[in-house]
Amino acid sequence: MSAQTDTPGSVTAVYQVSGMSCGHCEGSVSGEISQLPGVSSVKAVASTGEVTVVSSAPLDEEAVRAAVDEAGFELTGRA
Repeated sequence: MSAQTDTPGSVTAVYQVSGMSCGHCEGSVSGEISQLPGVSSVKAVASTGEVTVVSSAPLDEEAVRAAVDEAGFELTGRA
């Protein structure tokens, strides 16, 4: 799947993360991903497992995977 461009200079990507079950989980995943360079917004939804990331350029999926791993969850791929 390709990333979508929302506004000039930004890229939106949606990832699927397994293991999130509550608001604390959402915050942990969002906090780790938001530290990646170029990320301007992260929204994690535990009920669907989807994490929407807005960044200034496409992110390296391995960097996103490492951030999700650091939060204690598993990136299963693009949604």
